[in-house]
Amino acid sequence: MRAARLVGPRNFEIVDAPVPTVSDGNCLVEIESWSICGSDIRHTYGTVLDEEDYPMEIGHPAHEIAGTVVETRSDRFREGDRVIVLPTSDTALVEYIEALPERMIALPDDGPMNEWLMCQPSGTVIYGCQQLGMLLGKNVVVLGQGAIGLSFTAILSRSGVSNLIAVDPLDYRLEYSEKFGATHTVNPTVTPTEDAVLDILDGKKPDIVVEAAGYTDTLNMALRLVKSFGTVMMFGIQQKSREHGFVVPMEYKDFRGSNARLKTVAAGHTEDITSHIELMVELKRRGWWDPAELITHRLPFDEVQRAFDMYVDHDDGIVKVVMER
Repeated sequence: MRAARLVGPRNFEIVDAPVPTVSDGNCLVEIESWSICGSDIRHTYGTVLDEEDYPMEIGHPAHEIAGTVVETRSDRFREGDRVIVLPTSDTALVEYIEALPERMIALPDDGPMNEWLMCQPSGTVIYGCQQLGMLLGKNVVVLGQGAIGLSFTAILSRSGVSNLIAVDPLDYRLEYSEKFGATHTVNPTVTPTEDAVLDILDGKKPDIVVEAAGYTDTLNMALRLVKSFGTVMMFGIQQKSREHGFVVPMEYKDFRGSNARLKTVAAGHTEDITSHIELMVELKRRGWWDPAELITHRLPFDEVQRAFDMYVDHDDGIVKVVMER
């Protein structure tokens, strides 16, 4: 089967790899659609690692995939079923994968596979929003308007929030924010975020701040922005640094004095890792919101290098790229 392998910094090769053998209870899925997560970029592809880290394991980095069951040794899925797969490792840039039934989400028989795949990242945002409690009438700021931040914007705008402020340094992303339901947008390279938010909210601080960018600066901005007894959701994955590893400097004093809550979210590290994605599939099916609106580019699998480079470079107004067989 074809597979992609990262053999150097920002350098993929298409290689041949064996088709997995399926164990009892599992399924073999032929992957038909792949997408790129921001974490794939910031923690592997877009950073220059040590020379000994290359070549990386075949198929790394990727975890957003959907396809069709072609062999089953499970009672839960049949051959021909269309599914989103949550792989057990981020090595999914392959044509076939052995999938565990408890990590598979059934998809409807109709509609493009790549569009249903968008329920995976947006489903994790559903889980995040479920952790925020009552949202009616709340003032919310979302820091970062990549695919995850835009998913927060779309879902929160349908959840009864009062003011929904989207923040991002790229104007083309803020245009999507408005389309997805933001009541206000802020470009921090034009207006300081804290000044803009206070101006929009008539001097008040927001009830909730979602950090969806994954940077130390935006995390600390969230801690400064939130009101007393408010909530900061730490959704973005902080990048490992050579100096501090995964230790993140925090502006502690003012945040402690705010009595606010810092809520971490990792939907893939819960006892039930599929129900929020299943809910997103159902909401898309019902027309509540279609996360396929995130897709801006479609490329063949062989152009995986181009797909990742576009993502790193914010090329051509990219929000979400999908690759297809």
